[in-house]
Amino acid sequence: QEQAVESGGGLVQAGGSLRLSCVASGFTIRSYTMAWFRQGAGKEREFVASIKWSETTSYADFVRGRFIISRDNAKNTVSLQMNSLQPEDTAVYYCAAHVGGDRSSSESYRYWGQGTRVTVSS
Repeated sequence: QEQAVESGGGLVQAGGSLRLSCVASGFTIRSYTMAWFRQGAGKEREFVASIKWSETTSYADFVRGRFIISRDNAKNTVSLQMNSLQPEDTAVYYCAAHVGGDRSSSESYRYWGQGTRVTVSS
């Protein structure tokens, strides 16, 4: 029953912003480092950002300064505020819970959601 449910994706013009939300179903995010990954068409899934239970954050270089990850333990929700979006940010965005290992590797995560699609037009 453990799964993340992502929402907030959509179509936005370059330079615009979106806020993605991830609500945990069947587990408590307070117990985990949580992360966002993304996967563009024909590309492998890549790390975007993570946040520990201590609220320590980590970002991929290509989003640093533009995206902000946050968590609301009371609402069992992780968010990703995306600013200054560019066409190369177009992808399906996923969140998941870290279960051990490299926090930047998708193989270290479980409880994936179905993803939310973000499309950025030029």
